[in-house]
Amino acid sequence: MIARWKPVHLGHAAVLRALTRSADHVVLGIGSSNKLDVHNPFTAAETREMLALVLGDDRKRCTVLDIPDLGDPPRWRLMVRDLLGPLDQFVTANPWVEGLMREDYAVMHPVKLLEPEERVKVSGTMVRVAMARGDDWRRLVPPQVASYLSERGLTARFVRDFGLETLSLMPVR
Repeated sequence: MIARWKPVHLGHAAVLRALTRSADHVVLGIGSSNKLDVHNPFTAAETREMLALVLGDDRKRCTVLDIPDLGDPPRWRLMVRDLLGPLDQFVTANPWVEGLMREDYAVMHPVKLLEPEERVKVSGTMVRVAMARGDDWRRLVPPQVASYLSERGLTARFVRDFGLETLSLMPVR
């Protein structure tokens, strides 16, 4: 599964549990790993740490790869195929990525891995907007991610560097 994971939220945590429950080995890609911007406000290393915290002992059965944004979809597809090699299933919630990768892999939406009671309606955008507004974003992420972001000053850095830009991207009501 390739996602941006920025930050890892409760929806991601449910999918990560389902992935590790349903596979002997899981390959996770940190999408746009080379970007640090309003949509990617945490570095690949910070994202890797969040994933490790949420995965816990299951991280031993996972490989985490950086998947940079190349700005060239055909080249990106080939790079991903070369990095990942043969897979039983490619999991993505991104329709653009699905369109690119279905030529090479059987593609599945992550919600299909989850039982209805496991589904959590949250997105990285929701978390980032809550952070930018000073709302209760902690309820949207696993406790260990909330602690990690706060203790390392990453929430404050996000608000300082990307908070206003995040809010400016929201539709006016």
